[in-house]
Amino acid sequence: MKPKLVPAAKTLRDQVNSNYPDRDKTSDGWVADARHLARGNSDHIPDHEGWVCAIDIDRDLSGKPKPDIMGDLADQLRIAARDGDNRIKYIIFDGRIASKILNWKWRAYKGSNAHRHHCHVSFNKKQSVADDSLFQIPMLGAK
Repeated sequence: MKPKLVPAAKTLRDQVNSNYPDRDKTSDGWVADARHLARGNSDHIPDHEGWVCAIDIDRDLSGKPKPDIMGDLADQLRIAARDGDNRIKYIIFDGRIASKILNWKWRAYKGSNAHRHHCHVSFNKKQSVADDSLFQIPMLGAK
């Protein structure tokens, strides 16, 4: 079965691309590579219906190493999830993870990849297939 990205992830990726057209996409991705497949536990791996529930967004939003604003975007995504956008399952960036576990507070991430070159966003499948509306993120054009 051909992999397909959940619609909410496509929306978020499109919003980032639209607001940061010169950004670096070197570390972007969505479908599992060999490392993800070897571990066997990743939202980048297509499920039994072919859905992929994660994207990686390169850290370099401006197209230059500075200013480094991905931390701000990751935080705005975290706040949106905390405030009720239940499409987002968890966020990993720069050695930290945020999820419902601690009410969307950042905590240390102990995984093998600290996600220093990109921000990883995982999505809840049911909500992310059903809802492809724009994310209400200030850095992505929301008020």
